[in-house]
Amino acid sequence: MAAKTSAGLLMYREQNGQIEVLLVHLGGPFWKNKDRGAWFVPKGEINPGEDLLDAAKREFQEETGLVPWGDFVSLGNVKHKSGKTVYAWAFAGDCDPSSLKSNTFEMGWPPKSGRMVTFPEIDRADFFTLEAAREKMHPAEFEFLSRLKNNASR
Repeated sequence: MAAKTSAGLLMYREQNGQIEVLLVHLGGPFWKNKDRGAWFVPKGEINPGEDLLDAAKREFQEETGLVPWGDFVSLGNVKHKSGKTVYAWAFAGDCDPSSLKSNTFEMGWPPKSGRMVTFPEIDRADFFTLEAAREKMHPAEFEFLSRLKNNASR
């Protein structure tokens, strides 16, 4: 089976002289009680033939309900231990994370119950300083924050 490829957008803002980034927490029963390592850059899989940046914009909108805008700066790609490659772009923006609305998915829950339950793909979002994000986000994706910081300091 081929490794998956995803694309996403990292919204950032400057608050009190510090860079803060918008991260999302995955919805569904497997992530419900997890916090450390359970926050990600909003992203998703690329459709066949789809441009990477277009996929990143589509996924950001699906997962947050916001239409991304502005200049997009490439942060390159990283690989998860699973072999999945994630491409990301950063853009300056701001929003009220509590007002974001994610798309949903259905799955059988509890397992083997025969019941289908609808869950939000993203159950919450928040802005984090780069230091706080290191504690919250998936380690493979933290590299994007280092690249963002390097771009901002130029």
